[in-house]
Amino acid sequence: MLKSYYKSNNHDFTLVQGDCTKLLPQFDFKFNMIFADPPYFLSNGGISVQSGRQVSVNKGDWDKSHGFDKNNEFNKNWLSLCREKLSDDGTIWVSGTYHNIFSIAQAMTELGYKILNCITWQKTNPPPNLACRCFTHSTEFILWARKSEKSKHYFNYGLMKAINGGTQMRDVWTLPAIAKWEKSCGKHPTQKPLPLLARIILASTKENDWILDPFTGSSTTGIAANLLGRRRTILRY
Repeated sequence: MLKSYYKSNNHDFTLVQGDCTKLLPQFDFKFNMIFADPPYFLSNGGISVQSGRQVSVNKGDWDKSHGFDKNNEFNKNWLSLCREKLSDDGTIWVSGTYHNIFSIAQAMTELGYKILNCITWQKTNPPPNLACRCFTHSTEFILWARKSEKSKHYFNYGLMKAINGGTQMRDVWTLPAIAKWEKSCGKHPTQKPLPLLARIILASTKENDWILDPFTGSSTTGIAANLLGRRRTILRY
């Protein structure tokens, strides 16, 4: 029996705590959109800069690499489970960096997804490169895919064009990283900015659609979905 950690009174928001690979098979309905922010496998003992100070890049055991084969196996497993819970006309968005995004793209292709775009999120305020031996890392990638080659998907083309000044929106999005006010309720090491999730949700869902986030941390997906009139199920490990 699937137990909710929290459920809103009108049942349009559900938070479930646990391992998504064990929880997903227990759902008996499908989602119109999935946003996944899986482990990037970045916790390798390195250092970065945060608020002008050197900090460790280690996020926790959940973000550590277990080797090429294990990482690929993990990605293919959760992507397969997500595909089973995606509606025939639904789409999935998966964020990452070069550390994990190629593995995810390969797994998607092997599982039968049709990749629609590889969005490049260009950050306006990236941390500096301390080593000064390569270019500053200032981007993340977000793969957008539908369930299969032949399936149809929803895209709010008109709205995306309108908010882009009347011209077609390109696959490079220039948006800031987390603002200070977004951490007012606590800090999460991989939190995504609200404007990013709002754009994703507006681009690929309609009001009252169901959205799934299998790797929620600070629940930006849930907040954006609530503000935009979507229903959501959030899985938190």
